[in-house]
Amino acid sequence: MKKRILSMVTVCALVACSTNETGNSTGKAVNGAQSGKTGKGSESVSAVSASRTVDAYKVEVAHRISHLHRQQVYSENPQPLLRSVVVVRYSINADGNLINAQIQRSNKDRDAERTALASLKNSAPFPKPHPQLLRGGRLDMSETWLFNDDGRFQIRSIALPQRTG
Repeated sequence: MKKRILSMVTVCALVACSTNETGNSTGKAVNGAQSGKTGKGSESVSAVSASRTVDAYKVEVAHRISHLHRQQVYSENPQPLLRSVVVVRYSINADGNLINAQIQRSNKDRDAERTALASLKNSAPFPKPHPQLLRGGRLDMSETWLFNDDGRFQIRSIALPQRTG
């Protein structure tokens, strides 16, 4: 329990230091996302994540994305029938930089795909993953973006339950 509280405090501290700018992406995949270009999350994130599991680290990443894109995030329970569900497979290196991202599964809603990829890309860099989470110097993960009809989203790792009926 103490580790979870420490993780949440770390996330809140990182989020509080973040900026909120507007970004855009036009492609389905992001490769070399941190190759000298800066996005929403361009401020330095030097802290090493306190998360010791991939799921806990995904929660940290989801909080960062949601905070930096709060105008695009649905803050209440998502509608019963979602407009789109987009799964993104991505990799983060030991320094917390996004090194690639691609659509893993989608209902072919191109706007939702672009929004999911852009929100991920523009939120990097992320906290440095704990070394025990890395395989070959990187951490590979998948995350799901849940889109309402109005185009706002929640990220499954921290999403509220869907409304019924």
